[in-house]
Amino acid sequence: MTSNDNDHRGLLPAGLADLLPPDAAREARAIDVAIERFAAFGYERVKPPLVEFEESLLGGPGAALGPQTFRLMDPVSQRMMGVRPDMTVQVARIAVTRLKHEPRPLRLSYGGNVIRVRGSTLKPERQFAQVGTELIGVDSAEADAEAVLLAVDALRAIGVADLTVDLNLPTLVAAVAAGLKLPAEALRRLRRGLDRKDEAAVAKALTDKKAADLFVGLLRAAGPAERGIARLAALKLPAAGAAEAARLGEVVKLVQAADPDLPLTLDPIEYRGLEYQTGVSFSVFALKGRQELARGGRYSAGYPDDGISEPATGFTVYMDAVLAASDAGPERPRLYLPSGIAWREAAPWQAKGYAVVRAVVAAAEPRTEAKRLNCSHALIDGDAVPL
Repeated sequence: MTSNDNDHRGLLPAGLADLLPPDAAREARAIDVAIERFAAFGYERVKPPLVEFEESLLGGPGAALGPQTFRLMDPVSQRMMGVRPDMTVQVARIAVTRLKHEPRPLRLSYGGNVIRVRGSTLKPERQFAQVGTELIGVDSAEADAEAVLLAVDALRAIGVADLTVDLNLPTLVAAVAAGLKLPAEALRRLRRGLDRKDEAAVAKALTDKKAADLFVGLLRAAGPAERGIARLAALKLPAAGAAEAARLGEVVKLVQAADPDLPLTLDPIEYRGLEYQTGVSFSVFALKGRQELARGGRYSAGYPDDGISEPATGFTVYMDAVLAASDAGPERPRLYLPSGIAWREAAPWQAKGYAVVRAVVAAAEPRTEAKRLNCSHALIDGDAVPL
């Protein structure tokens, strides 16, 4: 069989890819760094299964991910199962079931691969690695700020510098609309105008000029966080909306106090992609490339329809975006050990930082063989000789 006959075996479904050296090692190291930073702040790691029963995976906040979930029949129980499209809902399930008696707030971390039915224009990948944390059982501005600061801390530890955080209030428009008792059709037109960031369309969507001016004011609050918070505070929002805006202001103050040089922006009306968030939410970007590296925010952990839920906040880091935004760093030097070198002789060189490549087939010329195996050094007369 020729190599051409086998070429088709290297083809993968759209949105799926092999992660090859050195990127696979880079991703593994980055995940380890992030998990270690989470542990340093008291977050304990959990490991949910890749597949679980559909009603658990897609209950509560997981319902928003139903269209993105691969389903299959469990041959043992004859029940439908889903392949996880996200790990947040799994960690929430663990918290409100297996760890329901642990003291709150409960701090959990996770890392693993997820797979989705389809990618998007901006993110065509269907399988990717996630790491993140969940802070469960408390509803406070301090908890919201901790999620933001921990996401930034982990990304910096991995090696992504020059970060910016965009803060959102995905439930604010609904809260203001409810306070103003807007009819459903007016709210639909309003949403369309807000999604396009079109002030004229927003004004046209509402017959009440005061209400229209209020939503135009929300649009104009987008931008640098400090200015945006001041503009929100100047608006006469209904009570529920005013409370959400005040909470966002508290979070901004806490984050700025902890990290004064971190750029913060605000978009108080954005909600797309944040369907299960219930309060302050955020995305972290690299200034270089403007890729979304992490996303998080407040949500209800568990199964509210069954009366089993707790307030929670957390975030997910997308490792594919992180690798694209971070520098690869120097690769570990590879040292070729010719045949006849004892196994124990590898350890001293490994302690010096070398990856040791032992000869398993005798070679006439060690230097030539070392180069063929992509080694940077060869052990010649007891020395690591650069090639």
